Amino acid sequence: QVQLVESGGGLVQAGGSLSLSCAASGRTFSSYFMGWFRQAPGKEREFVAAISRSGVTTYYADSVKGRFTISRDNAKNTVYLQMKSLKPEDTAVYYCAAAYRNIQSNVVITATQYDYWGQGTQVTVSS
Repeated sequence: QVQLVESGGGLVQAGGSLSLSCAASGRTFSSYFMGWFRQAPGKEREFVAAISRSGVTTYYADSVKGRFTISRDNAKNTVYLQMKSLKPEDTAVYYCAAAYRNIQSNVVITATQYDYWGQGTQVTVSS
């Protein structure tokens, strides 16, 4: 079992930056494949980014590639999502997710591959 707590959300103007954090407690953090998803009002939850257990391999949705960076610090049991050049369409609740195994690259975008979820943090980008 692992508990995930996101932080860092808020209100920012278009073009601005925010950095999200997800702190994990419980079993060995380095054993978890980590991801970020988001859900806008009236829309389905969508994949944003993911990172392998070692942190060597990262994955991004096309919509955020080049603007968002996922990273992790296994010593601090934390995964990060740095977001820059934010757009109004990035407005959503952002969720941290964990899987107690490696996830194949072709299914990293699938929410059901993840076992644990945080409560979410709101990101609002004003135009």
